[in-house]
Amino acid sequence: MPELSPRRRLLVLLICCMSLLIVSLDNTALNVALPSMQRDLHATTSGLQWTIDAYTLVLASLLMLAGSTADRIGRKRVFMAGLVVFTAGSALCSVAPNLELLIVFRMVQAVGGSMLNPVAMSIITNTFTDARERARAIGVWGAVVGISMAAGPLVGGLLVQSVSWRSIFWVNLPVGLAALLLTLRFVPESRAPKARRPDPVGQLLVIALFGSLTYAIIEAPETGAGPVAPFAVVAVAALLALLWYEPRRDEPLIDLRFFRSAPFSGATVIAISAFAALGGFLFLSTLYLQNVRGLDALHAGLWMLPMALPTFLCAPLSGRLVGSRGPRLPLLVAGTAMTASGVLFAAFEAETSDTTLLLGYVLFGIGFGFVNAPITNTAVSGMPRTQAGVAAAVASTSRQLGQTLGVAVVGAVLASGIGSSPYRQVFVSAARPGWWILTACGLAVLALGLLTSGHWARRTAERTAESLRSPEVRQVMETAERA
Repeated sequence: MPELSPRRRLLVLLICCMSLLIVSLDNTALNVALPSMQRDLHATTSGLQWTIDAYTLVLASLLMLAGSTADRIGRKRVFMAGLVVFTAGSALCSVAPNLELLIVFRMVQAVGGSMLNPVAMSIITNTFTDARERARAIGVWGAVVGISMAAGPLVGGLLVQSVSWRSIFWVNLPVGLAALLLTLRFVPESRAPKARRPDPVGQLLVIALFGSLTYAIIEAPETGAGPVAPFAVVAVAALLALLWYEPRRDEPLIDLRFFRSAPFSGATVIAISAFAALGGFLFLSTLYLQNVRGLDALHAGLWMLPMALPTFLCAPLSGRLVGSRGPRLPLLVAGTAMTASGVLFAAFEAETSDTTLLLGYVLFGIGFGFVNAPITNTAVSGMPRTQAGVAAAVASTSRQLGQTLGVAVVGAVLASGIGSSPYRQVFVSAARPGWWILTACGLAVLALGLLTSGHWARRTAERTAESLRSPEVRQVMETAERA
């Protein structure tokens, strides 16, 4: 990929951020629309879970395939294909006549979305080759998540209130088209020097693992353990098969050697924990504000601002801290703030007071704002640039898997607690175990941030990067050192 001017690099970053904006905005706006969709489409709690998880599940299953495919056939080409499919899926979602077709069209969206975020991150990684510049660019990338969290509930609430929940998907159409035209004109093509071969068996095993696990978690409260037991068995079998099969391939879908790096492994688990907390937090908050407090979609969106604004403000600060001081401090701040927020809801019923509700939202927003940049930077830093697409895809997969599990687990716990009782009367007590789960997610971010950001962890990353380099590259480096 040719060296670009500073202005051109910023333009590429802007285009990549546009793709992140439509994906993130779609998810945050959709959360505010859940109660309206529930009434319009006569959906159960599990039906609402599937409108979120059908998207994140397909996304998580295909991200690594998209990342490796982009490295092989060209990142620009795959990125443009993703924009086309995601925009088309959004148009289909806006006209879905029932819940079943909406879920199908959300899966179409996800196929396109799988070609956007990891590929965009790979484009950014190969555009910003300086470590500090890359950290700042990733901070901007994280700020876009904050923008979507700030704008999503407001835009979604306004559209739901004035038009309908269907209009949420219309927002993606002009942004997707603009991003497509700008990509065609300004983003240079790039690919890995050596093409990776497809791994269809590994891909099928990933789909079986994620799909079976999510189905078992979501459906267990309604059907009981018996009917979902076969899906749990399939998930375990798929995991064991992945662990056996992938190390035996020369070019696996998931290179398990990545996980010898403590920072990379830590970033993966931190991403799952942080985004599980986000998925569960948004799910519980939306249902509480509208179905318990009785707020309309717009006012529920306004109540989300104390969470969204700190995310927007803290994300670029986190990126600068990662660039200047490393990932440890942002991760410790993130873990502490997210844990404190979870404890407020779980132990002190923060929902029951406006003051504690506001404080809980602010703390979670601060924590989530600080967590994104160190995840991404840690996942790709130290890895050979030829592996950037796959490494970024694993990090993105962890995010989507976390959000999928957060909605599935917290939603299942909530459904079990409510049962057939009056919704408003038992919601706070039924949600308490869910808030304790989110507290545990915050503690995981804190503990792993401390454990995987020290000298020992960096040494494991260096050894892993060395083992991932091809023999030809190692020979060139050794020759250069001797010279």
